[in-house]
Amino acid sequence: MAQLFFKYGAMNSGKSIEILKVAHNYEEQNKTVLIFTSGIDTRDKIGYVSSRIGFSREAIPIFDETNIYNIVQEYEPKPHCVLVDEVQFLRKEHVLELAKIVDELNIPVMGFGLKNDFQNELFEGSKYLLLYADKIEEMKTICWFCERKAIMNLRVDNGKPVYTGDQIQIGGHESYYPVCRKCHANPPL
Repeated sequence: MAQLFFKYGAMNSGKSIEILKVAHNYEEQNKTVLIFTSGIDTRDKIGYVSSRIGFSREAIPIFDETNIYNIVQEYEPKPHCVLVDEVQFLRKEHVLELAKIVDELNIPVMGFGLKNDFQNELFEGSKYLLLYADKIEEMKTICWFCERKAIMNLRVDNGKPVYTGDQIQIGGHESYYPVCRKCHANPPL
């Protein structure tokens, strides 16, 4: 029986490399996988899942008007699994489409992304995955500054913490650090 999975973690917790690993494992068994990612993630190129350790792979970009369900339903051969990176940037409608893929097409869907933003607020996609996912799993990493578990993302600009601004600002380790609650409130910068 297919299920909808939400695997979340702070920056640097290995979400993108996990997608590439899962895809490899399916394909090694000659099973078809469809990989999606947010169309607004431009750190590498649009339509690529890229890990910080240097691996990347082409993916189907998701934009506001993208109907993920229709793409999966029409894809031949029928995929054995659907993998989605950067799910925090999805809209509610996209999350409902992922649930429909599981429920109507009986295809497992694994979504990977951040749970909360730099102000510790839920992203839209994460909020609805927390509500609709059959299984929720935290991917862990350590705080940039201490040895506690990182549960937040600290936005920085020129080495200074940033606590206001737009929710979405695409960036990597030059813009965000994975941090614990204590270091988010009082970073040792």
